[in-house]
Amino acid sequence: MDLCNIDDIRRVLGRHGFRFSKSLGQNFLTAAWVPAQIADSCGVDRDSCALEVGPGMGCLTEQLSRRADKVCAIELDRNLFPVLEETLAGCDNIEIVQGDVLKCDLAGICQEKFGDAPVYACANLPYYITTPAITALLTANVFRAITVMVQKEVAQRICAPAGSPDYSAFSIYIDYYADAEILFDVPRDCFVPQPKVDSAVVRLIPRGKPPVPVCNEKLFFTLVKAAFGQRRKTLANALQSALGNTLGKAGIVQLITDCGFDARIRGEKLSLADYAKLTELAEQRMAQ
Repeated sequence: MDLCNIDDIRRVLGRHGFRFSKSLGQNFLTAAWVPAQIADSCGVDRDSCALEVGPGMGCLTEQLSRRADKVCAIELDRNLFPVLEETLAGCDNIEIVQGDVLKCDLAGICQEKFGDAPVYACANLPYYITTPAITALLTANVFRAITVMVQKEVAQRICAPAGSPDYSAFSIYIDYYADAEILFDVPRDCFVPQPKVDSAVVRLIPRGKPPVPVCNEKLFFTLVKAAFGQRRKTLANALQSALGNTLGKAGIVQLITDCGFDARIRGEKLSLADYAKLTELAEQRMAQ
């Protein structure tokens, strides 16, 4: 059975009466090179284990099982369990667990299933949960690398440099916690049902510590969120929601210029290091 062959997919799903769920964002791969390349790129080997989110038909799961010591796949849709029981029948190092990646104790699952073995995460993420799912995988703080397939424009935002059109608060969040790289694109015609947009595979290598020291993480992310929450405004105006009550408009402008930035600068021009600098001085001014 070819788990990426459209005819085989339809026959298997038909036998089990499975119907695609739009609400769950289900799109199954029909290009065998994609799961093979993801498995090759994710870093897993026989001395490590893989946690997969959303196995679907099991095409990536199967590829991971060939390379990893053990694979645990978390699947939300119970209707896929009999399908996976058939498609993965020949793989004895795979375990399927029912659950929601946004609610699961990922660290607990990894400890229970893999013990102290190194673990790599892989996922073909539904577009509607991309940001919270990546956040959950990063904050679990147990993965050597996280390799995910996401909407192409999201991949571009994840890896965007400061000042670029795709640069966002999420770009800074990712850069704070991980080193991110787009590995390859996946055209929309590689899926059934075919989505309206192309995808891309991104690999995140979690950092041991942020690339620059941040004195107050909560304030740091508050300022970043405020700066991008009103993107068309200057940074001084955008930061009113976060600092207006303590520093006032004139104090915010002074804060920005004292950091060495133009008073009319916009938030998307600042790098992670710039926001760290802004946070440190803002904390000092707020304490006065």
